[in-house]
Amino acid sequence: MIILEEVGSKLTALRRERPLIHHITNFVTMDDCANATLAIGASPTMTNSVEEVAEMAGAAKALVLNLGTLQQWTLEAMVLAGKAAAANGVPIIFDPVGAGGTTFRTQAALRLVQELPLSVIRGNAAEITCLANHQSGQNLGVDSLVRPVDSALAADLAQKLATTIAITGAVDIISDGTRTATVHNGCPMLTYVSGTGCMTSSLIGSFAAVSDAFTAAVSGVTAMGIGGELAMERGGSAGPGSFHALLFDAFYSLNDRMLQQYGKVLITDEQC
Repeated sequence: MIILEEVGSKLTALRRERPLIHHITNFVTMDDCANATLAIGASPTMTNSVEEVAEMAGAAKALVLNLGTLQQWTLEAMVLAGKAAAANGVPIIFDPVGAGGTTFRTQAALRLVQELPLSVIRGNAAEITCLANHQSGQNLGVDSLVRPVDSALAADLAQKLATTIAITGAVDIISDGTRTATVHNGCPMLTYVSGTGCMTSSLIGSFAAVSDAFTAAVSGVTAMGIGGELAMERGGSAGPGSFHALLFDAFYSLNDRMLQQYGKVLITDEQC
């Protein structure tokens, strides 16, 4: 499949270039995001001080913003970093963790959407629905309560915001408003490990440093799904602890051949 060939070539480029990926992310999953970035082949920085985020973001090859442990100062840091990234042509990946849960969190997410030129927005169905409807009070946790997901939600919001939308769940949906893809990789054990969504955003950010937004989103989501499957095959079925460790090994072992062999990506709509 052409898209998987492209994903494989971007993984090769990523590991050759080892781009710097700046994160302002969830304190709960920061370590995992850094290790996932390293394992896939990029170089992470987790700087979040308002005094230096702009300088760091301007020097990076991609910026990942994650609302997970949101505070007012982290929001201001995200705005500063995002504006510096935009001024330097650095792609921005946004993970609106828990958007819809509270008014503050929802307004923070909407502020970043309005003020920054986001390349990719990755979230679960509840978070993306919140952004589409500008509504709060529907999503008190990080797990999606909205099922099933209509691919039109991703495509419509992508067109409205001029970005790429990635909705992750049992079946992942990615759209840039012109192309829509579904990714059918993954396993249930991914839901028993904290931070797999955050790590997926880090993987997308890593690929965004070397590819267009749509390909980066497909690449990061597919890498997470295949990584989960490989971790299960290699002993992860023993439990979340074993699975967690093996997941990073799986990212590290991925190559272009494996992506094409295991990838289950379907382009469901393409308008050229």
